[in-house]
Amino acid sequence: MSLSSHVLDAVRGVPEPRVRIRWERWREEAWQHVADGVTDDDGRVRDWGGPPTTEGVHRLVFDSGGYFAGQGVTTFYPEVVVVFDVVDADAHHHVPLLLSPFAYSTYRGS
Repeated sequence: MSLSSHVLDAVRGVPEPRVRIRWERWREEAWQHVADGVTDDDGRVRDWGGPPTTEGVHRLVFDSGGYFAGQGVTTFYPEVVVVFDVVDADAHHHVPLLLSPFAYSTYRGS
C-alpha cells in the first residue's frame, strides 16, 4: 500500500506547507506509530519514509494547532484525526484535508 496526503487551506484556497502529520495503525488493541511526515511547499506528503503496510485500520493525526500557532492564528481544532480502513493493501490511498481554523473536511482522494 502506498499512502499520500494533501492539506489545503480552505479559507485562502492554497496548499498548507509545514503541517506535521503522524501516521499510525491499529494493531493488538493499540495505535502503533508507522511514520511521521511534514507537508511540502505544495501541501503534500508523498513519501513517508516508513515501511509499506498491510490491510487494516489506520489514522493520520494532523498537527493543526501547531500549524496555526506558527501563523499566530487561533484554532478550535488543535489536531485533526482521520481514521480510515485499508481493505486493499496493493492500492494507493490518498487522504486530503481541507483545513481552516474553525472547520475541516476530508474525503478519499485518488
